[in-house]
Amino acid sequence: MTDLHRALGLTDDELARIVEILGREPNHLELALYAVMWSEHCSYKSSRLHLRRLPTTGDRVLVGPGENAGVIDAGDGIAIAIRIESHNHPSAIEPHQGAATGVGGILRDIFTMGARPLAVMDSLFFGPPDDARQQWLLEGVVGGISAYGNSVGVPTVGGELTFDPCYAGNPLVNVLCLGALPIERLVLGAASGTGNLAVLLGSATGRDGIGGVSVLASAGFSDERDDAKRPSVQVGDPYEEKRLIEACLALLDAGLVVGIQDLGGAGLACATSETAARGGVGMDVDVTAIPRREPGMAPFEVMTSESQERMLAIVRPADLDDVEAMCGRWEVRATVVGEVTDPGAVGRLRVVGDDEILADVPAASLADGAPLYDRPRAAPHDLDERRADDPTETEARGDCAAELSSLLVDPSWVYHQYDHQLFLNTVVGPGADAALLRLAGPGLPPSERGVAVTTDSAPRWCAIDPRRGVGLVLAESCLNLACVGARAVAVVNCLNFGNPEHPEVMWQLSETVDGLAEACRAFDLPVIGGNVSLYNESAGRDIDPTPVLGVLGLVERLRRQPPGMRLPEGDGMAIVLLGARAALAGAPHPLGGSRWAVEGRGRRHGTLAPLDFTAHARVVDLVASLVAETVSGGDGLLAAVHDVSGGGLGVALAEMAVAGGVGARVTAVDGHAELFSELPSRALVVTAQPEAMLARAAAAGVPASVLGETGGDRLVIDGMARATDESETLVDVAVADLAASWSGALPKRLDAPPAAASAAGAGGA
Repeated sequence: MTDLHRALGLTDDELARIVEILGREPNHLELALYAVMWSEHCSYKSSRLHLRRLPTTGDRVLVGPGENAGVIDAGDGIAIAIRIESHNHPSAIEPHQGAATGVGGILRDIFTMGARPLAVMDSLFFGPPDDARQQWLLEGVVGGISAYGNSVGVPTVGGELTFDPCYAGNPLVNVLCLGALPIERLVLGAASGTGNLAVLLGSATGRDGIGGVSVLASAGFSDERDDAKRPSVQVGDPYEEKRLIEACLALLDAGLVVGIQDLGGAGLACATSETAARGGVGMDVDVTAIPRREPGMAPFEVMTSESQERMLAIVRPADLDDVEAMCGRWEVRATVVGEVTDPGAVGRLRVVGDDEILADVPAASLADGAPLYDRPRAAPHDLDERRADDPTETEARGDCAAELSSLLVDPSWVYHQYDHQLFLNTVVGPGADAALLRLAGPGLPPSERGVAVTTDSAPRWCAIDPRRGVGLVLAESCLNLACVGARAVAVVNCLNFGNPEHPEVMWQLSETVDGLAEACRAFDLPVIGGNVSLYNESAGRDIDPTPVLGVLGLVERLRRQPPGMRLPEGDGMAIVLLGARAALAGAPHPLGGSRWAVEGRGRRHGTLAPLDFTAHARVVDLVASLVAETVSGGDGLLAAVHDVSGGGLGVALAEMAVAGGVGARVTAVDGHAELFSELPSRALVVTAQPEAMLARAAAAGVPASVLGETGGDRLVIDGMARATDESETLVDVAVADLAASWSGALPKRLDAPPAAASAAGAGGA
């Protein structure tokens, strides 16, 4: 038994705890159940202690962390469910199926709550794209997301694409999904009612995905490729998923299920134990009744397989015939595999077969009984030296135009493979600051509201300072939403880190949680769900801390498309910067963690720009108000808007010029430092009424300055006049050349044909 529990990933102390819980030695099946349920992926045993510090409640919160998805009240009788998950390790082994089943799993998390999935976003992280293996990974992951999302019929409306050497051995694939439901259809994943039936819906169970993410995500990668782990990667069937979605929503509308749970990580072991534990009841599961697509499967294989497109519904016996008829209409298999038992039996999960009890354990000990580890934490031993190595004071100067062009990357090679107009609800799709959708769909009450969503990360910031870095990421997310007229209402997170047994990694995690908690409280945002992905390491090297934030926003009245980032045609419109030009008067423009420093100069250390939460909130409120005047149907002051973030002022100006095919002239920029600094709390707006814009900013307590005006076919950026009273031209480049750099950067490195620069935008994927 000692060798077996270690082979399953359990420690000696964990085995001792299992023996204490059961009062005896566990058998093979019981040990397998504990192994998957107490894995890092399922139990959060290294992170739960820290996650408790996050704020999780708010006036709009209907369901917070702990369920399949978080749910908020959007108004008008509509609720929104949202969830973000990782499928990092499976995607590293089998990129197409790993990413595809990541999409399938996140969709089930959403319709488990009674919501129809409306949109998917993905955040992807790879090593350098000119490496052959990274190209294979990227093409496989993008193909998997595209094949599954397009086939099942849910639009992919945005995301991120990041390349960095730290992900060369361990790519990250994070997927977010949101859905909408009438509030009265909200259902939770809890079993109740002694004698009610556990009905397995969907696909048969196979050997693909045995252990799956519950095992793969609880260990890093070795020097050797992990081909032996390939059978643990699930295989998806999007057409089965589509039928399952429709069948489950129909069952919920008809009131035929009292609880429902998807089969994701740990498969039936998870679904049965969690529904029983949440309901405070027991459950008997007949392992011989479970439909299988492979012969000779052992009970532990059946219970821990993560075969896709399966749901567990709790059904009253009187409703079984109607459930079977409804599922038959959608060609979905429905099989009774168990029964809810008396809660007086201390909530036992019993697996039976051939009139024999094969496993008998307390359900709560699987679902909630994993050990809670307070692992050692330690800041990097050379933290002071890293922070002192700050590129802000660097005197190195180069060709600003060439450096600017090198920072432009068009991610449309990725998102052009996704259908982002399914349902015809997408108002703003990939390439913009945030995605924006009409809040409409089958069965929803009528509403003029819109829902916006963004996924953001900045591992180059978080590698320098995880606490401040994640705060800056959340600040950027809120401003991204404001650029499409939305106000943030909730956060979900996917926290990707290295090996938690390394004290520096646990320090990064703890600092990130505290930074996120601080920022969420400052912006009055609840964290309503999330995921922690650990052991993202290869050959002993940890990835940089990579918290990915999905932030949900609402638009009160959506009648018109937002202005977007495109510089408008014609000459003479004013370009206005909302927000401070510098952190403090006379202070240098911070460059620590900037793309200019990290990607252009290889300077990965230093200190980050400060973040003033109050000042940032004022900028966000002003931008959201200005855009809302347009989207609600008014004329407004804005002709274009774009946040200043990755790449700084220079990249923001270039993206706006490329998106509109229009040039601009900007004056009095304080050298390369201001051009590339990523100081937060800033947005560029274009207006025909600069005096009115400056007055609005002043009334809102937001610094504002006119930088220049639109026109021509070149982007010209002049430096600030120095002692000689002569300004220096920092950038003077044709917009067509910027567009060529932007559209050709990624295809050139991938050896693929470039996409034509389009007016869709030049922002994130």
